[in-house]
Amino acid sequence: MRRRDFITLIGGAAAGWPIAARGQQAEQMRRIGVLMSLAADDPRWKALLAGLRDGLARLGWIEGSTIHIDYRFAGGDPDQFSVLAKELVALHPEVIFAQSTPVTAALKRETHAIAIVFVEVSDPIGSGFIASLAHPGGNLTGIIQYEPGIAGKWLAMLKEIAPNIARVALLANPKGTAYDYFLQNATAAASSLGIEIISSPVDNVADIERSISSLARQDNSGLLCPPVYAWRYFVTDGGLMSYGIDLVDVYQQSATYVDHILRGANPADLPVQSPTRYETALNLKTAKALGFSVPASLLVRADEVIE
Repeated sequence: MRRRDFITLIGGAAAGWPIAARGQQAEQMRRIGVLMSLAADDPRWKALLAGLRDGLARLGWIEGSTIHIDYRFAGGDPDQFSVLAKELVALHPEVIFAQSTPVTAALKRETHAIAIVFVEVSDPIGSGFIASLAHPGGNLTGIIQYEPGIAGKWLAMLKEIAPNIARVALLANPKGTAYDYFLQNATAAASSLGIEIISSPVDNVADIERSISSLARQDNSGLLCPPVYAWRYFVTDGGLMSYGIDLVDVYQQSATYVDHILRGANPADLPVQSPTRYETALNLKTAKALGFSVPASLLVRADEVIE
Protein backbone atom coordinates (compact mmCIF):
# COMPACT_ATOMS: atom_id res chain seq x y z
CA MET A 1 0.00 0.00 0.00
CA ARG A 2 1.39 3.38 -0.96
CA ARG A 3 1.93 5.92 1.79
CA ARG A 4 -0.45 8.42 0.17
CA ASP A 5 -3.26 5.86 -0.08
CA PHE A 6 -2.61 4.75 3.50
CA ILE A 7 -2.81 8.27 4.92
CA THR A 8 -5.88 9.11 2.83
CA LEU A 9 -7.68 5.97 4.01
CA ILE A 10 -7.08 6.51 7.70
CA GLY A 11 -7.42 10.29 7.49
CA GLY A 12 -10.78 9.93 5.74
CA ALA A 13 -12.02 7.62 8.46
CA ALA A 14 -10.92 10.02 11.22
CA ALA A 15 -12.59 12.95 9.46
CA GLY A 16 -15.92 11.12 9.70
CA TRP A 17 -15.84 10.94 13.49
CA PRO A 18 -18.38 13.06 15.38
CA ILE A 19 -17.06 16.56 16.07
CA ALA A 20 -18.08 16.31 19.73
CA ALA A 21 -16.04 13.16 20.22
CA ARG A 22 -12.92 14.78 18.77
CA GLY A 23 -13.49 17.82 20.95
CA GLN A 24 -13.57 15.66 24.06
CA GLN A 25 -10.25 14.06 23.00
CA ALA A 26 -8.60 17.45 22.66
CA GLU A 27 -9.63 18.39 26.23
CA GLN A 28 -7.69 15.47 27.71
CA MET A 29 -3.91 15.43 27.45
CA ARG A 30 -2.81 12.08 26.04
CA ARG A 31 0.38 10.28 27.07
CA ILE A 32 3.05 8.71 24.89
CA GLY A 33 6.50 7.31 25.62
CA VAL A 34 9.77 7.57 23.69
CA LEU A 35 12.73 5.21 24.16
CA MET A 36 16.00 6.05 22.41
CA SER A 37 19.20 4.01 22.45
CA LEU A 38 21.71 6.87 22.73
CA ALA A 39 22.27 9.88 24.97
CA ALA A 40 19.83 12.74 25.43
CA ASP A 41 22.47 15.35 24.57
CA ASP A 42 23.42 13.80 21.21
CA PRO A 43 22.72 16.58 18.67
CA ARG A 44 21.62 14.12 15.99
CA TRP A 45 18.90 12.68 18.21
CA LYS A 46 17.75 16.17 19.15
CA ALA A 47 17.17 16.92 15.47
CA LEU A 48 15.32 13.63 14.92
CA LEU A 49 13.05 14.05 17.93
CA ALA A 50 12.33 17.59 16.78
CA GLY A 51 11.16 15.99 13.52
CA LEU A 52 8.86 13.64 15.47
CA ARG A 53 7.39 16.51 17.50
CA ASP A 54 6.94 18.56 14.34
CA GLY A 55 5.09 15.69 12.67
CA LEU A 56 2.84 15.30 15.71
CA ALA A 57 2.14 19.04 15.90
CA ARG A 58 1.03 19.08 12.27
CA LEU A 59 -1.56 16.48 13.23
CA GLY A 60 -2.79 18.45 16.23
CA TRP A 61 -0.72 16.76 18.95
CA ILE A 62 1.28 19.49 20.67
CA GLU A 63 3.62 18.58 23.51
CA GLY A 64 2.50 20.15 26.77
CA SER A 65 -0.92 20.97 25.36
CA THR A 66 -2.64 17.93 23.86
CA ILE A 67 0.04 15.30 24.62
CA HIS A 68 2.53 14.55 27.37
CA ILE A 69 5.73 12.78 26.26
CA ASP A 70 7.86 10.67 28.61
CA TYR A 71 11.42 10.37 27.26
CA ARG A 72 13.99 7.76 28.17
CA PHE A 73 17.56 7.66 26.80
CA ALA A 74 19.82 4.63 27.21
CA GLY A 75 23.07 6.51 26.62
CA GLY A 76 24.37 3.78 24.33
CA ASP A 77 24.22 1.17 27.12
CA PRO A 78 22.37 -2.00 25.99
CA ASP A 79 21.91 -3.03 29.64
CA GLN A 80 19.62 -0.02 30.06
CA PHE A 81 17.18 -1.01 27.31
CA SER A 82 15.17 -3.42 29.46
CA VAL A 83 15.37 -1.20 32.55
CA LEU A 84 14.02 1.82 30.71
CA ALA A 85 11.43 -0.26 28.85
CA LYS A 86 10.03 -1.38 32.22
CA GLU A 87 9.92 2.23 33.40
CA LEU A 88 7.98 3.42 30.38
CA VAL A 89 5.52 0.54 30.43
CA ALA A 90 4.85 1.22 34.13
CA LEU A 91 3.75 4.76 33.21
CA HIS A 92 0.93 3.29 31.07
CA PRO A 93 1.27 5.46 27.96
CA GLU A 94 -1.15 4.85 25.11
CA VAL A 95 1.67 4.35 22.62
CA ILE A 96 5.46 4.05 22.83
CA PHE A 97 7.86 5.24 20.12
CA ALA A 98 10.83 2.85 19.82
CA GLN A 99 14.14 3.59 18.09
CA SER A 100 16.19 0.60 16.82
CA THR A 101 15.82 -3.17 16.85
CA PRO A 102 17.26 -3.82 20.36
CA VAL A 103 15.05 -1.12 21.90
CA THR A 104 11.95 -2.49 20.16
CA ALA A 105 12.80 -6.01 21.34
CA ALA A 106 13.12 -4.79 24.94
CA LEU A 107 9.73 -3.11 24.79
CA LYS A 108 8.09 -6.12 23.16
CA ARG A 109 9.25 -8.28 26.07
CA GLU A 110 7.59 -5.91 28.53
CA THR A 111 4.16 -5.42 26.95
CA HIS A 112 1.72 -6.99 24.54
CA ALA A 113 -0.98 -4.45 25.34
CA ILE A 114 0.58 -1.01 24.75
CA ALA A 115 0.96 -0.01 21.09
CA ILE A 116 4.58 0.34 19.90
CA VAL A 117 5.66 2.35 16.86
CA PHE A 118 9.17 1.48 15.71
CA VAL A 119 11.75 3.14 13.47
CA GLU A 120 15.29 2.11 12.46
CA VAL A 121 14.33 -1.57 12.40
CA SER A 122 15.73 -3.41 9.38
CA ASP A 123 13.98 -6.78 9.59
CA PRO A 124 10.82 -6.63 11.74
CA ILE A 125 9.57 -9.99 10.46
CA GLY A 126 12.84 -11.84 11.07
CA SER A 127 13.12 -10.15 14.48
CA GLY A 128 9.72 -11.53 15.44
CA PHE A 129 8.03 -8.15 15.82
CA ILE A 130 5.31 -8.56 13.19
CA ALA A 131 3.62 -11.29 11.15
CA SER A 132 3.86 -9.43 7.84
CA LEU A 133 4.36 -5.91 6.51
CA ALA A 134 0.77 -5.65 5.31
CA HIS A 135 -0.78 -7.14 8.45
CA PRO A 136 1.50 -6.72 11.50
CA GLY A 137 -0.94 -8.66 13.65
CA GLY A 138 0.18 -7.58 17.14
CA ASN A 139 0.84 -4.41 19.12
CA LEU A 140 3.76 -3.26 16.94
CA THR A 141 3.94 -1.38 13.66
CA GLY A 142 6.11 1.32 12.15
CA ILE A 143 8.59 2.09 9.38
CA ILE A 144 11.27 -0.36 8.25
CA GLN A 145 14.77 1.00 7.97
CA TYR A 146 15.50 -0.33 4.48
CA GLU A 147 13.90 -2.32 1.73
CA PRO A 148 15.72 -5.61 0.98
CA GLY A 149 17.31 -4.24 -2.20
CA ILE A 150 19.38 -1.67 -0.31
CA ALA A 151 22.39 -4.01 -0.01
CA GLY A 152 22.51 -4.38 -3.78
CA LYS A 153 22.45 -0.60 -4.13
CA TRP A 154 25.41 -0.23 -1.76
CA LEU A 155 27.40 -2.84 -3.68
CA ALA A 156 26.59 -1.22 -7.01
CA MET A 157 27.86 2.13 -5.73
CA LEU A 158 31.13 0.55 -4.58
CA LYS A 159 31.52 -1.11 -8.00
CA GLU A 160 30.84 2.21 -9.70
CA ILE A 161 33.53 4.11 -7.85
CA ALA A 162 35.96 1.13 -7.78
CA PRO A 163 35.32 -0.99 -10.91
CA ASN A 164 38.03 -3.52 -10.04
CA ILE A 165 36.59 -4.37 -6.66
CA ALA A 166 36.41 -8.15 -6.23
CA ARG A 167 35.41 -8.76 -2.62
CA VAL A 168 33.46 -6.89 0.02
CA ALA A 169 33.37 -7.61 3.74
CA LEU A 170 30.06 -7.15 5.53
CA LEU A 171 31.10 -5.71 8.89
CA ALA A 172 28.49 -5.37 11.66
CA ASN A 173 27.57 -6.54 15.13
CA PRO A 174 24.79 -9.16 14.99
CA LYS A 175 23.66 -8.18 18.49
CA GLY A 176 22.49 -4.77 17.32
CA THR A 177 21.93 -5.35 13.61
CA ALA A 178 19.82 -7.73 11.54
CA TYR A 179 23.08 -9.18 10.26
CA ASP A 180 21.67 -12.26 8.51
CA TYR A 181 19.12 -10.07 6.73
CA PHE A 182 21.84 -7.86 5.22
CA LEU A 183 24.15 -10.81 4.51
CA GLN A 184 21.46 -12.71 2.63
CA ASN A 185 20.51 -9.74 0.48
CA ALA A 186 24.10 -8.69 -0.18
CA THR A 187 25.04 -12.23 -1.23
CA ALA A 188 22.07 -12.40 -3.59
CA ALA A 189 23.09 -9.15 -5.30
CA ALA A 190 26.85 -9.72 -5.36
CA SER A 191 27.11 -12.44 -8.02
CA SER A 192 25.75 -10.24 -10.81
CA LEU A 193 28.37 -7.62 -9.93
CA GLY A 194 31.26 -10.09 -9.82
CA ILE A 195 31.78 -9.50 -6.10
CA GLU A 196 32.50 -12.03 -3.37
CA ILE A 197 30.84 -11.28 -0.02
CA ILE A 198 32.94 -11.97 3.06
CA SER A 199 30.96 -12.46 6.25
CA SER A 200 32.63 -10.43 9.02
CA PRO A 201 30.45 -10.33 12.16
CA VAL A 202 32.10 -8.39 14.99
CA ASP A 203 31.47 -7.95 18.70
CA ASN A 204 34.15 -5.49 19.83
CA VAL A 205 36.90 -3.14 18.67
CA ALA A 206 39.47 -5.96 18.48
CA ASP A 207 37.18 -7.88 16.10
CA ILE A 208 36.81 -4.80 13.91
CA GLU A 209 40.57 -4.22 13.73
CA ARG A 210 41.21 -7.86 12.97
CA SER A 211 38.62 -7.97 10.17
CA ILE A 212 39.86 -4.79 8.53
CA SER A 213 43.52 -5.86 8.77
CA SER A 214 42.67 -9.18 7.12
CA LEU A 215 40.77 -7.45 4.33
CA ALA A 216 43.55 -4.90 3.77
CA ARG A 217 45.97 -7.69 2.87
CA GLN A 218 43.92 -8.46 -0.24
CA ASP A 219 43.82 -6.20 -3.28
CA ASN A 220 40.58 -4.81 -4.72
CA SER A 221 38.62 -5.14 -1.50
CA GLY A 222 35.81 -3.07 -0.07
CA LEU A 223 33.81 -2.71 3.12
CA LEU A 224 30.11 -2.44 3.94
CA CYS A 225 29.06 -1.47 7.46
CA PRO A 226 25.28 -1.80 7.70
CA PRO A 227 23.27 -0.14 8.93
CA VAL A 228 25.21 2.71 10.53
CA TYR A 229 27.44 3.71 7.64
CA ALA A 230 24.38 4.64 5.63
CA TRP A 231 24.18 7.95 7.48
CA ARG A 232 25.65 11.09 5.91
CA TYR A 233 27.45 12.20 9.08
CA PHE A 234 29.94 9.34 8.68
CA VAL A 235 30.85 10.81 5.31
CA THR A 236 31.17 14.34 6.67
CA ASP A 237 33.51 12.84 9.29
CA GLY A 238 35.77 11.35 6.59
CA GLY A 239 34.01 8.29 5.19
CA LEU A 240 33.91 7.69 1.43
CA MET A 241 30.19 7.65 0.66
CA SER A 242 26.79 6.74 2.00
CA TYR A 243 23.34 5.99 0.65
CA GLY A 244 20.52 5.83 3.14
CA ILE A 245 17.23 7.15 4.36
CA ASP A 246 16.43 10.70 5.38
CA LEU A 247 15.94 10.03 9.08
CA VAL A 248 14.24 13.32 9.89
CA ASP A 249 11.62 12.51 7.26
CA VAL A 250 11.17 9.03 8.77
CA TYR A 251 10.58 10.46 12.24
CA GLN A 252 8.07 12.94 10.85
CA GLN A 253 6.39 10.13 8.92
CA SER A 254 6.17 7.95 12.04
CA ALA A 255 4.05 10.62 13.75
CA THR A 256 1.20 9.51 11.48
CA TYR A 257 1.16 6.12 13.23
CA VAL A 258 1.03 7.74 16.66
CA ASP A 259 -1.85 9.90 15.48
CA HIS A 260 -3.83 6.93 14.14
CA ILE A 261 -3.37 4.97 17.37
CA LEU A 262 -4.34 7.89 19.60
CA ARG A 263 -7.50 8.23 17.51
CA GLY A 264 -8.41 4.59 18.07
CA ALA A 265 -6.67 2.58 15.33
CA ASN A 266 -5.33 -0.88 16.14
CA PRO A 267 -1.58 -1.24 15.37
CA ALA A 268 -2.26 -4.80 14.19
CA ASP A 269 -4.18 -3.31 11.25
CA LEU A 270 -1.71 -0.54 10.32
CA PRO A 271 0.64 -1.74 7.53
CA VAL A 272 4.36 -1.30 8.06
CA GLN A 273 5.71 1.24 5.57
CA SER A 274 9.02 1.80 3.82
CA PRO A 275 10.98 5.09 3.88
CA THR A 276 10.10 7.49 1.10
CA ARG A 277 13.23 9.65 0.90
CA TYR A 278 16.84 8.55 0.40
CA GLU A 279 20.01 10.62 0.23
CA THR A 280 23.51 10.09 -1.16
CA ALA A 281 26.61 11.74 0.32
CA LEU A 282 30.09 11.62 -1.21
CA ASN A 283 33.44 12.77 0.17
CA LEU A 284 35.76 13.81 -2.68
CA LYS A 285 38.72 14.34 -0.34
CA THR A 286 38.49 10.75 0.85
CA ALA A 287 38.04 9.48 -2.70
CA LYS A 288 41.22 11.29 -3.76
CA ALA A 289 43.16 9.90 -0.79
CA LEU A 290 42.09 6.39 -1.81
CA GLY A 291 43.08 7.00 -5.42
CA PHE A 292 39.54 6.85 -6.82
CA SER A 293 38.35 8.83 -9.81
CA VAL A 294 34.71 9.64 -9.06
CA PRO A 295 32.52 9.06 -12.15
CA ALA A 296 30.31 11.94 -13.24
CA SER A 297 27.23 9.73 -12.98
CA LEU A 298 27.83 9.32 -9.25
CA LEU A 299 28.53 13.00 -8.70
CA VAL A 300 25.27 13.98 -10.39
CA ARG A 301 23.25 11.66 -8.15
CA ALA A 302 24.85 12.84 -4.92
CA ASP A 303 22.66 14.99 -2.68
CA GLU A 304 25.73 16.23 -0.82
CA VAL A 305 29.36 16.41 -1.98
CA ILE A 306 32.05 17.13 0.60
CA GLU A 307 35.14 18.70 -0.93
